[in-house]
Amino acid sequence: MELLSNLALGFQTAISPQNLLYCFLGTLIGTVIGVLPGIGPVQTIAILLPTTFALPPVSALIMLAGIYYGAQYGGSTTSILVNVPGEASSVVTCLDGYQMALQGRAGAALTVSALGSFVAGCFATLLIVLLAIPLSELAFKFGPAEYFSLMVFGLIGSIVFASGSPMKAIGMIVLGLLFGVVGTDITSGTQRFSLGIPELADGIGFVPLAMGLFGISQIINSLEQKEKREILKTKIFGFWLKKKDLKEVAPAVARGTLTGSLLGLLPGGGGILSSFISYMLEKKVSHNPESFGKGNICGVASPESANNAGAQTSFIPLLTLGIPTNVIMAMMAGAMMIHGIQPGPRVISSNPELFWGVIVSMWVGNLMLVILNLPLIGIWVKLLTVPYRVLYPAILLFCCIGIYSVNNNIFDIWLTAILGFSGYLFVKLECEPAPLILGFVLGPMMEENLRRGMLISRGDPSIFFTRPLSLAFLLMAFAMLVVIAVPAIHRKREEAFHEEGEEG
Repeated sequence: MELLSNLALGFQTAISPQNLLYCFLGTLIGTVIGVLPGIGPVQTIAILLPTTFALPPVSALIMLAGIYYGAQYGGSTTSILVNVPGEASSVVTCLDGYQMALQGRAGAALTVSALGSFVAGCFATLLIVLLAIPLSELAFKFGPAEYFSLMVFGLIGSIVFASGSPMKAIGMIVLGLLFGVVGTDITSGTQRFSLGIPELADGIGFVPLAMGLFGISQIINSLEQKEKREILKTKIFGFWLKKKDLKEVAPAVARGTLTGSLLGLLPGGGGILSSFISYMLEKKVSHNPESFGKGNICGVASPESANNAGAQTSFIPLLTLGIPTNVIMAMMAGAMMIHGIQPGPRVISSNPELFWGVIVSMWVGNLMLVILNLPLIGIWVKLLTVPYRVLYPAILLFCCIGIYSVNNNIFDIWLTAILGFSGYLFVKLECEPAPLILGFVLGPMMEENLRRGMLISRGDPSIFFTRPLSLAFLLMAFAMLVVIAVPAIHRKREEAFHEEGEEG
């Protein structure tokens, strides 16, 4: 009965006219940026963070969540019609989706992508509903030692699943942790690493950091790329799936949904990892594996289901434990902190309207996305003809206005520009900035729990190893480090990311 009353509260919050509008805006923006290659949800959320200051917290989070899972839908459109992934999680959809389009089955590919995404999104949201309360109750049993160890486990997980060199990922996490300690120390009141700059007394702002590393750096990097879009000129038809197609894709959608739902819970998980793993799994279980890459409909259904399920279940650790599992969840955590809400188990009791409203809005948003994606496919194809030279100056102007509006301070614009060029250098040095953001968000929380744990134990560090849950998280983190250190496993990991890069 309690669950039904919570869902009733969620529906009451989500279907209010204001929240419905922001849910629609989020899914629409998500679809558009998913369709446009070169602009992903990370960059868009980073750019739109300043606009959330003026919104109520529930509306802001509903819109940002809609952008995230909406981009998973929109990314499949360009993968199928242009053979260019609009979003990183749609890379593998290119392999079979574009081949289906060349064979005159673009309509069927788009339909199975939308329906698979819808089913996966609805199931993942149901999973959040069922796991939310038990996990948040478990989180209340966590002490400072358990929280510290859980955050260590999360950061190590982001290293394991980061593409490229593990050492570079570790370096980026350490840099993020260092950025997190800039500002005034809460305990002693002394300023740390502020370099005598008054504006840094409160620390580096989350908005300039996110916008610089992902918004500005992406614009600079994309200006170097040569535009190449071979848009499918033939008329798109055949949106209705045949009975044979439905029988074929139903198990693939189920497998992709389950794979994505599980991987979304892991540190470093989410839509990207889920889509690659589900595609490999589908190829393994298929009776006709050689047909993959040549227009196999299951090669579209499974990864598209997985990336949506993974995107939505990645909200579970954030909302129940307060731990972001990937860079977008780190930005969602930043958005919550901007509104004075600490992510974690207390959100359910202190902000039930926000918690259940955001969850129920995912069902509403998934329904909106099916309506948006298929009937408006002609508009999305036209949108693909917009050149980047028109898009990027407008985005840059919007960035500057947004940054300045946060504190009405010109220093924030200079800081964002410096971080933007730093982000560009990171890309050139093949250093992924995502672990840096995770380190920046988790750093202050890790420091606080480390201090509290040491105070409780009166300076004895064995508290982190004598408590069972804390020890379990540390052992899992150590096991993950062993996985990337053992030469044979390390080679396999590098081969997997090399294949991923070639497919991209």
